Amino acid sequence: MKTQPRLAARQETGREAILTPRQIFEYLDRYVIGQERAKRTVAIAAYNHLKRCAQKTVQGKRLLKKSNVLLVGPTGSGKTHMARTLAQCLDVPFAVADATEYTEAGYYGKDVEVMIGELLNRAAQDVELAQRGIIFIDEVDKIARRTQGARTGAGSRDIGGEGVQQALLKLLEGREVFAPLNVTQHWNKHDFVVVDTQDILFIAAGTFSDLRLAEEPRAVGFGAASWETDGRAARRRVTEKELLDYGLLAEFLGRIPVRVELEALSSGDLLGIMTVPPDSVVREYQALLKMDGVDLRFSDEALRAVADFCIRRKTGARSLRTLIEEICHDVMFEAPERKGETVEVDERYALECLQRMADGIAKDLPREARP
Repeated sequence: MKTQPRLAARQETGREAILTPRQIFEYLDRYVIGQERAKRTVAIAAYNHLKRCAQKTVQGKRLLKKSNVLLVGPTGSGKTHMARTLAQCLDVPFAVADATEYTEAGYYGKDVEVMIGELLNRAAQDVELAQRGIIFIDEVDKIARRTQGARTGAGSRDIGGEGVQQALLKLLEGREVFAPLNVTQHWNKHDFVVVDTQDILFIAAGTFSDLRLAEEPRAVGFGAASWETDGRAARRRVTEKELLDYGLLAEFLGRIPVRVELEALSSGDLLGIMTVPPDSVVREYQALLKMDGVDLRFSDEALRAVADFCIRRKTGARSLRTLIEEICHDVMFEAPERKGETVEVDERYALECLQRMADGIAKDLPREARP
């Protein structure tokens, strides 16, 4: 049996060693299907971050700069899942923040210090532990500059876009901030604690759909059929100028030096996501029905039909659980009455359920049509 990297990485002195990029990559590879280059880049960034945290400081200054990460990819490509798995690998607190909830200080909405408070809450109010955690900032493309007049200081204030980027600068770079102890009453300025963010790793993510990093081929001519079944288009690297034109500040981008482009998942990737990881959705529903004494099995053709359905809808892995839930609807309803049975979901039944879902028909299939 292969030992997990974080438990096996020990120095001769007994102290826990810094995980290597290969060890971090292997851990990510167990739970994240596909995205090979993205996993390697994130592993390198995490390794450099660990080395920076271990570096001895001279009067609070470090030579190594922070390796904050920006993930750019289509919806359902695994951005949040990759960041959460990285936090599990490093065994550090992890907090998810939605960038759209934050506004510039002084306006109705969350201040950026609240995300530090949420991380502190995940660390059970342990400041030292929270200062080594990871904050995932989702929907970062939604805080792009909206008012063109803001470039010259004229026009209305962009409190939900450029203002949030400016407020995040001090957190990304590393400062001592006043984090609220009670995130439900973050407007209360009396209950707070000082948290240093210089060792907190920030991972920002967004779809940046308007950039069109993946050019979809036309569904004509030779190779058109392969696009329908595979769903993967060649992606290119995002440039600094494109992000600036999109509305991100140069100062903001300067504090997120590591850029990762995620690919749209192919049919084979989606098939692996449903079956390979220890916490895959198919294993989850098999364990759920096993509690009722029902042995649930999926044929390879049925799972491939689900993957192809996701490709056509262009939802990535985000809708896999919804589709499996729809397929298992009747089986879960009858599970207590079918104890000891083996239920085989074949391609025909899967296609009927998916077609029913696509047509928006909310009714049970007849008993003779069920597996």
